[in-house]
Amino acid sequence: MAGVVMDTTERKMVEERLRQSEKMEAVGQLTGGVAHDFNNLLTVVTGALSMIARAPDRPDRVARLAEAGLQASRRGADLTSKLLAFSRRQMVRPEVVDPNRLLEEFVPLLRRAAGETVAIELDLAPDLDPARVDPGQLEATVLNLVVNARDAMPGGGRVRIETRNARLSAAELADMPEVAPAAYLQIAVGDTGTGMDETTRARAFEPFFTTKEVGKGTGLGLSQVYGFARQAGGHVRLLSAPGQGTTVEIYLPRSEERTPVRHAEDRAPPREATGGEVVLVVEDEPAVLDMAVESVRELGYGTLAARDAAEALEHLQSGERIDVLFSDVVMPGGVDGIQLAERARRLRPDLRILLTSGYSASVVGHEIPKGLPLLLKPYVREDLAAKLTLVVGESNAPKESALQVGP
Repeated sequence: MAGVVMDTTERKMVEERLRQSEKMEAVGQLTGGVAHDFNNLLTVVTGALSMIARAPDRPDRVARLAEAGLQASRRGADLTSKLLAFSRRQMVRPEVVDPNRLLEEFVPLLRRAAGETVAIELDLAPDLDPARVDPGQLEATVLNLVVNARDAMPGGGRVRIETRNARLSAAELADMPEVAPAAYLQIAVGDTGTGMDETTRARAFEPFFTTKEVGKGTGLGLSQVYGFARQAGGHVRLLSAPGQGTTVEIYLPRSEERTPVRHAEDRAPPREATGGEVVLVVEDEPAVLDMAVESVRELGYGTLAARDAAEALEHLQSGERIDVLFSDVVMPGGVDGIQLAERARRLRPDLRILLTSGYSASVVGHEIPKGLPLLLKPYVREDLAAKLTLVVGESNAPKESALQVGP
């Protein structure tokens, strides 16, 4: 018995060391990939800014370098977005959507991304159930799959996008105990490409794993797909074999809610302030606070600045004019942006609220209440202008009940 216990203990220790080794290898691969891509992007940004600083009197050159820096920054934002999606920590704004309608509206962009040599076919079930997901994340997921399919068909081919309702049993999910048997809707994206061997298929969802040449892909496309599905409460299956193409099946929980009817909207373009509106900007990072205040001022708004919720509440309790509270969500001091919005609305019931964040709801500790506009970081002046136009244009602030958070 002593020998059996010793053998069992030793085997468990070996297995634990192996798991730890695999974890460290995955972390090393992840951090190495992040560092490589971000160093490339930072090289572009810092190089462009350095050259602008040395020769600010050459407008054409400044504009070209600034555009290069902005493009690199957008790629960095896309990279962090995919990382957050893989880790299921991305800030999402789920809503009830009709996946069929979303796919039909998205097809023109998919065809442009696929190119002229790739045909896009739709086979959409007319009785498809609605889903409660972030529509932007669903579009990004399908786009990632189409781009991957295009790259797997260098000589051209066909991508088929199918939807159907599916009820998965416990037996079908035996290898995925974390997924509950239930009614799902399936979105499948299949191609006629080269397919994957067993080794590649086993690693396909790993972050930064890619079979493409260096510099041709980040290896985060399928990772984003996996993260989106798991964050939405569903899962992903990958079917592929060499020479037989690849099909990725995404299963999303069906929603009991009905898809809201869309009405044509005549949205006003972003405008600068004309009524002397004042925005209280709340941000704990000094550099970000300065940038936000400067951007708001450029749009013609008056500004007040606060570095935390306590300082913001001092402004709100004074007699100063404040039309909009523009606050970061995650802040030090024990009061986050959502809780600040709740307290601010009690002090000033007609106050407009705009939140901003680069974190997920899991970091904050609760979801962003419905009815509160959210501006995701990083943002540019045009994004801020559009959100402020929306917020200032509201005739009434959201009902106080929409701001209740926590138990």
